[in-house]
Amino acid sequence: MKAQSPLARVAVVLSRTSHPGNIGAAARAMKTMGVVDLVLVAPRHFPHAEATALAAGAADVLERARVVPTLAEALAGRTLAIGFSARGRDLSHCARDWRSAAPEAIAATIDGPVALVFGNETSGLSNEELLACQRHACIPANPDYQSLNLAAAVQVACYELALAAGAFRVPERAPRTPATGADLEALHAHLNAVLVASGFLDPAEPGRLDERMRRLAARLDLETEEVAILHGMLDALARRR
Repeated sequence: MKAQSPLARVAVVLSRTSHPGNIGAAARAMKTMGVVDLVLVAPRHFPHAEATALAAGAADVLERARVVPTLAEALAGRTLAIGFSARGRDLSHCARDWRSAAPEAIAATIDGPVALVFGNETSGLSNEELLACQRHACIPANPDYQSLNLAAAVQVACYELALAAGAFRVPERAPRTPATGADLEALHAHLNAVLVASGFLDPAEPGRLDERMRRLAARLDLETEEVAILHGMLDALARRR
């Protein structure tokens, strides 16, 4: 049986969201990173057509989203809640850089469900809301302008979480067939013949042209199909003459 991803035990909690478009954009940001549990605390407008429009291919995240009246209810079943805020607070728990804290959040999913908590677009989380969370996380940004759009903050937070979980990899490129030494020798001979026939190369005084063309071919790291294309180009040029 396939093990459940730790991301399946993480919810994004948006508290007192003002703009429905931000809810939809946040849902899309979540889904791209494999987080699909969305909880909305007293949103001003939801459901809403703008939220659905900006969710794009993540309408299913909106459809499953739970709406609750209080943050306490949203966090009731969570064993760890992490509040995000860029503002410094004089609170009992200090802010931590999210990249360094994300692995702890992933590890905590073994014990129970985890919540990433974001506040209102204008004022963020209140001190009371932040104190309802066991951790205070910060996404470092330009000190002269640290205000992240809500959906952008959700995207960065979920990305770091997916990175910590090792959830995704860069797609591997399709298998390639590199040109062999014989392929390259045939190409150099063909090129040399065409250059001589065109008058560009004087075989009596070749200089270092062959050496430089070989260096160029080496840098290109040619594949067999590319060598075939070059042969075709040279044949076409020779016929034009």
